[in-house]
Amino acid sequence: MGNKRKICIMGMGYIGLPTAALLANRGYQVYGVDVNQNVIDTINCARIHIVEPDLDEFVYSAVKSGSLVVNIEPAEADIFMIAVPTPFHADKYNEITNSPIPNVDHIVDAAKKIAPYVKSGNLILLESTSPVGTTGMLADVLKKERVDINNVFIAHSPERVLPGHILRELIENDRVVGGINNESTKKAADFYRAFVEGDVLETTAKIAEMAKLTENSFRDVNIAFANELSILCDDMDIDIRELVLLANKHPRVNVLKPGCGVGGHCISVDPWFIVDSANGKAKIIEQARRTNDYKADWVIEKIKNQALQFEKDNKRAPKIACMGLAFKPDIDDLRESPALYISDNLNSSLDIVVVEPNIETHNSLQLVSYEQGLQADICVYLVAHSQFDILKLKARDLDFCGLEKST
Repeated sequence: MGNKRKICIMGMGYIGLPTAALLANRGYQVYGVDVNQNVIDTINCARIHIVEPDLDEFVYSAVKSGSLVVNIEPAEADIFMIAVPTPFHADKYNEITNSPIPNVDHIVDAAKKIAPYVKSGNLILLESTSPVGTTGMLADVLKKERVDINNVFIAHSPERVLPGHILRELIENDRVVGGINNESTKKAADFYRAFVEGDVLETTAKIAEMAKLTENSFRDVNIAFANELSILCDDMDIDIRELVLLANKHPRVNVLKPGCGVGGHCISVDPWFIVDSANGKAKIIEQARRTNDYKADWVIEKIKNQALQFEKDNKRAPKIACMGLAFKPDIDDLRESPALYISDNLNSSLDIVVVEPNIETHNSLQLVSYEQGLQADICVYLVAHSQFDILKLKARDLDFCGLEKST
């Protein structure tokens, strides 16, 4: 163990834990750090607190071999990796666009925590998706904490993984790596090339930051186009599924499938980072974000109208089953989930139950089995979980919010 290169990873969430387990099984000694004692205890018992295929086996192997240990405080290491959340400020909005303002406090806190342990020659990697300029800010924080940043290497390499495929994509996907100087870029790129099979692409810190925001803004804009089409088609009594199928027969057209909104801590968040710093110039990106947020409210109104019609026809209020809470199929991640937003909203005024096979409990929503959910008067399919019986859905496309009376 003494001859292993040591890595300290700040944050044991959806990126930090898979990365820690992967590297621990690749010969590194990994010290994980988290602020949640329950998360720490769970991992140190060789168990996991998130749903991700094969992650349980990786964590079990890493912990039992002694290569992964998690604590509330950092430790000395050769490489420090920051993988903490970057949410919004709850009560602050951009004065120009009235859009959310990114909150990088967790990054600042992580930098301050590792500062006493950083020594000459260390590599410090920021993996958290961040507004442009955050890597430079990280260097400034360390400098204020009396770290000689001239003798350490600082770089940004945003994760590009898809929940449900994280362990595979951590290895196979290309990585963009940008340092605060050329030496930092090279050191960081060399580290990632030790375990990444995809291309490791070298650039500057600012371009690396903007690359991740651009990728997710591009996806958000395309999803917004599909979601707006679905709203228009509903007004025109046009089958959106058939329309998309026919339009995509054009060799240079690829309209996406509409859904009930956009969730997760990437596509639904990252475009706002660009909007916040653009002084009102990111008009398409901002409108796409607002369109996708609006789609969830539109779905809520559709469900409420269906419920009113049912009550009118049957002289009683319907029982409604919301199928799925996660932001995408076959995961337990509820971050920024439109399905959760819809279910929470409906729960305040209608009689609903929720089917979410990937979580066991919820603080405010009543979870039931899929079989129990099918007994509801109205089933609202919000997430295309594989556990849902497609045959019972009459081949409906689950990527679109469908309203079905149960049989």
